Amino acid sequence: MRFILNLTSSSLKRLACLKPSLLDSVAQSRKMASEVEKAQSALPGGDTIFGKILRKEIPCKFIYEDSQCVAFHDINAQAPVHFLVIPRKPIVQLSKVEDEDETLLGHLMNVARKVAKQEGLENGFRLVVNDGKHGAQSVFHLHLHVLGGRQLQWPPG
Repeated sequence: MRFILNLTSSSLKRLACLKPSLLDSVAQSRKMASEVEKAQSALPGGDTIFGKILRKEIPCKFIYEDSQCVAFHDINAQAPVHFLVIPRKPIVQLSKVEDEDETLLGHLMNVARKVAKQEGLENGFRLVVNDGKHGAQSVFHLHLHVLGGRQLQWPPG
């Protein structure tokens, strides 16, 4: 399988004879490997893409917004429905939160639930928080991934 992960996009297109599900699986593996690579080189601290989105330096259509957080669709979707919930407060990662953030963390999960319902995820969804290098965190601003719209597999990774 390793050699397949190193194929270029054009090489993958030539593998059209493969079952679509296998081709999708290979493409998904490449995306996951890319995210892990990003996490290995990401450094905590400093400005992030989410900070720029919150300051409206990068345009983004929010699907939810309040005084504590925002939610928007992930541009690198890993499921038919994949959105992020991020706090306005710049918390670097979950393992770095303070006890005073307990109410905010509960609020983020409640927003995830509300937006999941709004997005039609009545059959369930998965909530993911990546933390640190080994958790494949590539953006050091706390964020919740909400994934759904299909049967998710277990174990996740």
